[in-house]
Amino acid sequence: MFTSKANKIFQDVIEKYHVINTVDQPFINVYNKDTNLLEHLLYRKCWIDTVQWHYEDIIRDPQIDPVAALTLKRQIDASNQDRTDMVEYIDSYFLEKYKDVTVKSDATINTESPAWGVDRLSILALKVYHMNEEATRTDASDSHRAACQTKLNVLLEQRVDLSTAIDTLLSDIEKGDKYMKVYKQMKMYNDDELNPVLRSQK
Repeated sequence: MFTSKANKIFQDVIEKYHVINTVDQPFINVYNKDTNLLEHLLYRKCWIDTVQWHYEDIIRDPQIDPVAALTLKRQIDASNQDRTDMVEYIDSYFLEKYKDVTVKSDATINTESPAWGVDRLSILALKVYHMNEEATRTDASDSHRAACQTKLNVLLEQRVDLSTAIDTLLSDIEKGDKYMKVYKQMKMYNDDELNPVLRSQK
């Protein structure tokens, strides 16, 4: 199943990041895009999400220097754009893979594309990792660990359900029961023609 591969890659990425555990560490994709394109995209996608997860932790420091916070906000904006781009690259992969499928006359469209499901699966992997950290943190109280274990159990169940839904969607697309229709994320706030604040600075 596709999600078995994806979940394993996401786990590998998150564990790799936490060896050094800094947002400014160099990124090395262990998959070659020419020979393992899907794995390459999934690895990059989860790395972006993992770094951004920690950006979001840092910017919530109540003692953060305002100038540093503004710099970090710009980094978060750029990361969000990278995240969106990667979703579109992954959807392009699936569009190419299923381009020759004969779509049935009664086929339906899904509420989200496969790659946006993958996006949620990547974020869920981060939630699982960090909730497990809290559930096993030795310097936390018993009640804290128990509460976090309860939340972790829910997250693990959610991962099973989401993985099943994504695999079912891909199977339905492959059989022609569903079809893909992808809309570009026409974000306006980064565009100096569409954002009135940026436009006024030109």
